[in-house]
Amino acid sequence: MELPAYELVETPEAWQGCIKILRQEPRIAVDLEANSLFAYQESICLLQVSTADRDFIIDPLAGFPLCGMGEILADSGIEKVFHASSYDLLLLKRHYGWDVTNLFDTMWAVRVLGYESMGLAGLLQKFYGVALSKKYQKANWAARPIAKALLDYARMDTHYLLRLRDDLAARLDAAGRLQEALEIFDQERYIVLEDRNDGVEGFWSVRGARRIAPEARAILRALYAFRDAEARRRNLPPFKVLSDAHLLLLAECAPADVQELRSLQGFPSKLADRYGPRILAAIAKSKHQRTPELPKANTRQPREISNRYRLLQQWRKEAAQSRGVESDVVMPRDILWEIARLNPQTPEELAAVPGLGPCRRALYAEGLLRTLAQKPDNAGATD
Repeated sequence: MELPAYELVETPEAWQGCIKILRQEPRIAVDLEANSLFAYQESICLLQVSTADRDFIIDPLAGFPLCGMGEILADSGIEKVFHASSYDLLLLKRHYGWDVTNLFDTMWAVRVLGYESMGLAGLLQKFYGVALSKKYQKANWAARPIAKALLDYARMDTHYLLRLRDDLAARLDAAGRLQEALEIFDQERYIVLEDRNDGVEGFWSVRGARRIAPEARAILRALYAFRDAEARRRNLPPFKVLSDAHLLLLAECAPADVQELRSLQGFPSKLADRYGPRILAAIAKSKHQRTPELPKANTRQPREISNRYRLLQQWRKEAAQSRGVESDVVMPRDILWEIARLNPQTPEELAAVPGLGPCRRALYAEGLLRTLAQKPDNAGATD
């Protein structure tokens, strides 16, 4: 079936017409495209919004402010339907300071229902026989002009989303899980922005950094700083300058000259040609810097709290298996830790646990309190 034409919003005048329509809608489907695979600092490159009968593709890079969109997303009277909302909500918060209320997440809906397939393409194929291409998943969405094929691809992320929302809501309601899902949606919309300025000490995030020799750690830190500066200069993701595996290889082998660098097995000659002198300079510089000390491990929880947490993990695993869902659908780990820390013994005390909503309390209070009444010494296996 041929779809109606989408509306490309790339001028202030088109935006004014679009936002006027969106303000009148009781619900909208939302998605976005970013360029995290192509830039040091990702940008929101497209914003797709669908109503019951219209598809808008909005260009945030066209040079006009998206005045009014933040208010719509924050309006609790307008439902916002996303699929796998977490990354989109993070970018909307980070780049615009926008918060989203009245959220319905179709990915979480299928997780609550216990479906094995959670991807939008699989769901549209299953429900409507619609085949979505994955051809442009890794496209550079910041490139302008935007190719028509990319726009055709992008509109599909929201075109069927309101219909899918209704079908999933009906199934949740029939299964007696709608209120549980709505509670999860409400918790998912809260976004806490992390400090991304980890600087040179971010080298500890490289897999293997903690197991290499101390002198190799000094080299790794210097190479990490070089990579970050080069990525920032060229506006590239750091992995497109040097991969973590390349950083670790260089740190452990510590080539002393160009010949050693070129003969290093597993290090591409094109990277040696492009960065050789600067890599060698970073390695040489590291020999005059202090050796990084291993970060102190996070403060361990008291044993009684850790033991309660293990008991609660086992309870959660069994509860999830009995329902045919993943464990975090039953209870996320942060709430499980809060329960272990507070050790509630009554329904009233359980109601005071931060983040534990009334629906989850109603579903799991008996199992939680029964688990907490056990002796921690008998803690079972973790999941």
